[in-house]
Amino acid sequence: MKRAVWQGLLAGAAGAVVMTMGEKLEQRLTGRPDSHVPARTLERVTGRAERPGKQPVPVNWVMHFGQGALLGVVRSVMAHAGLRGPWSSAKFAVVRLTNDQILENATGVGAPPPTWPRKELAVDLLHKSVYAFATGAVADALAARSGPGPGQRHAAMRPGRTSDVGPVPRTDAWSG
Repeated sequence: MKRAVWQGLLAGAAGAVVMTMGEKLEQRLTGRPDSHVPARTLERVTGRAERPGKQPVPVNWVMHFGQGALLGVVRSVMAHAGLRGPWSSAKFAVVRLTNDQILENATGVGAPPPTWPRKELAVDLLHKSVYAFATGAVADALAARSGPGPGQRHAAMRPGRTSDVGPVPRTDAWSG
């Protein structure tokens, strides 16, 4: 489990860097300004004093990269369990988006996505998907160094999902 945590922090940080590079490129092309939602959310979550207008860049980066790194642990656990590849990264994109929405809506900083302008929603979905797939690629590569996960070993017993194939023996790191 320790391996999954440190690999997840690394994968999530890498995904956040890739997402940020994409965001900066998109902003240059579209003229879209920086979002201060991450900083405002972190201020609310931590009880820090709020500032009107533009938020401090360091606070924005702490939330942006901190959230990315921490959520990478979820994707790493998925990869170590055997949930790897694009299908798993797509599922993880939903986790990333949901995490943002819980924090932003619970703090009153954000509004539910169905209320957003469609262009803004599409941009957010694109960037969070880039994060999810970049994080997944790193998490999958790191987890693969430990061999197939329990789910992959189970699938290798007999292809397809059948009721007559029992679980794999308890011989892995997850059995504690």
